[in-house]
Parts: sequence; C-alpha cells; structure tokens
Amino acid sequence: MDDKQWAKGLEVFDAVYGPGTSHMMGPYRDTPFNQEIVGNQFANTWANEAFSIREKRLMVLGATTMLGRADLIEIQMTGALVNGEFTEEQLEQLPLFLLFYAGAGNCTALFRGIEAAKARFAAMKKDA
Repeated sequence: MDDKQWAKGLEVFDAVYGPGTSHMMGPYRDTPFNQEIVGNQFANTWANEAFSIREKRLMVLGATTMLGRADLIEIQMTGALVNGEFTEEQLEQLPLFLLFYAGAGNCTALFRGIEAAKARFAAMKKDA
C-alpha cells in the first residue's frame, strides 16, 4: 500500500474515533491485516460519503450489538462521544430500541459498552 492511501486511512480513522487515535496503528503499518483496515476499510469504506460517519456508526453498533461485544461497542461509542454524535437521551434509547431486535443479552452488552464509553470520555475530558 502506498503512503498516500495509508495517510488517508489514518485521517479518516481520527475522524471516526477522535483526534490522535490513529497513533495506535503506527506500529502495525507493515502488517497485511492493518493495511487492509486502514487502507481499505477507513480510506475507502468509512471515507465514502454515501452515509455520514454517524450513520455508519449506527450500522456498526447494530451489528456489534448482535455479537454481544461490549468492548467493541465501547470503542465505537467513545468515538461517537468525542464527535458529539449522540445526546444523553439518545444513548439511553439505543439499548431500548435494539432490545427486541438483538435480544436482552446482547443489549446488556450494548448498555455496558455505552456506560464504559461514557466513563472513558469523562476521564478524557478531565485529563484534557
């Protein structure tokens, strides 16, 4: 992958997850897995303007809720909070809305991920 594609992917990564978050990808520049994530998933898919970052994030949240992965939900929600994408009321409604689509167990993971992201975001603001 060329440097231009990598740089574009990192730029979009920061737009999705918050300024400076792309630094975590630096040590993995030469691994095929991370080249695919940064060079394709972010430089192409997340960068595509057919849907906003918020709209894409909602799709990812729905899919990740179905996986029951609170850890991945926390990452998405922290980015959403950094970008100011959801109000407190909307955060409360996400698990309620998905409850009947994803099930109580998976929505428990969504709730835990949201709460963890809120705590992480509060700590980030406190440290800033």
